[in-house]
Amino acid sequence: MGAANTLLISPNHPVFDLPEIVAIEHGLFARHGLTVAFAHADESGFDASERDPIARRKEALYETEGADVYNLCEWGGIDRLERGRRSGRIDHLRPAVVAQALVSFDPDLAEPHDLGGVPVAVNEFTGSHYTALHLLGNTLARQEVVLRHVGAPALRLAALRSGDVRAAMLMEPFLGVALKEGAHLLGSYFYRGSQVVAPHLGQDRRDAYIRAVDEAVDLIHELPWRESARHIVREVEGFLAPEELGRLHVRYTHARPFVQKRFHESYAWMKSWGLTEGRNDYHSLFR
Repeated sequence: MGAANTLLISPNHPVFDLPEIVAIEHGLFARHGLTVAFAHADESGFDASERDPIARRKEALYETEGADVYNLCEWGGIDRLERGRRSGRIDHLRPAVVAQALVSFDPDLAEPHDLGGVPVAVNEFTGSHYTALHLLGNTLARQEVVLRHVGAPALRLAALRSGDVRAAMLMEPFLGVALKEGAHLLGSYFYRGSQVVAPHLGQDRRDAYIRAVDEAVDLIHELPWRESARHIVREVEGFLAPEELGRLHVRYTHARPFVQKRFHESYAWMKSWGLTEGRNDYHSLFR
C-alpha cells in the first residue's frame, strides 16, 4: 500500500486510464489536495494469458495492497469483489466509455450471424468476454455462442493475425492496428467501467478523485486529440501512430454513480449466463 498521503492506482490499459494519466500529468489531483501515482509492478512477473482474474496484474496489485484503486468493466468490478479476498467497494462508473469490437480477417465472416459455433477470442471475465456475450447472445442461440480464452489484447490480435482464431474482440489501440492491417468489423459494443476502491479511502478523498478526473475529461476535450492518442498508442508502438488513432471507438465523459437499478440489471444478466454465484447485493458492494 502507498504512503498514507499517496493514493496508488493499479494500472489498466491507457485507453481506460486516460483521465487519470491526464490528471497526473497536468497536476489536477494535486489541485484537489491528493497525491496520486500509478503503482509499479514488473510486467514480466505476470502471464498475459492468465486465466485466473485475481492473478492478473491490476487485480493482484490491489489484492496484495499494492494499490488502492483500479478500474475495469462494470461486470468485472462485481466479479472481482466476489472472487477476491480483499474487501472494497464500487465507487463510481469510470469516465472512459470504450468499444470492444468484434473483428475478423476472414471474408466468410461478415455479420454476427456467421459466428454460430465459431470460437471468438476473448480474455475471460474482462470487457472482451462480457461484451462478446452481449453482442452474440442477442443474435445467436446461447448454445451457439463459443468463446475462447486467449488472454490480453496483444495475444488476441496475434491469434487473429496468425489465423489461430477467425474472430476476436479488441479495443483501441489494438482495434486500430487490426483495421489498419485489413480486418473488418462485425459489430461493436460500448460500455462504461467501474472503479473499485479500497475500504480505507474516505468520502472526501473519493469525491476529490472524481472532481480531478472530471476536470481531466474536460481537458481531454479541449486539447488536440493527438495529445491523448500518444498515451493510448504506446501499447502498440511502431504499429499505430497517434495521428492514426481515431475517436470513433473511444469517448470520455464525467464519472457517474453506479445506481441500484443499473446494478440489479447488470447482476441479473450475469446470473443468466452463470457468471456469478449471486453472493452479493447492491449494499454489500456499494456501502
